[in-house]
Amino acid sequence: MNIDRAVFAFAGSLILVSLGLSHYVDGRWLWLTAFAGANLLQSAWTGFCPLAIVLKRLGFAPGPAFR
Repeated sequence: MNIDRAVFAFAGSLILVSLGLSHYVDGRWLWLTAFAGANLLQSAWTGFCPLAIVLKRLGFAPGPAFR
């Protein structure tokens, strides 16, 4: 798995978990969904993704989006 796929998998998982938590626990968990979406948009525009930096240090192979 390369960095790109790991970032997308992490973001998708975070969104689904926060949606479940907002439904079953408290609606304020939707702020986590908003944060994940905003971070995805910001990384699309700037190419900077903090998770990609962490994954690179952990030894994941770079992909075409995050090098």
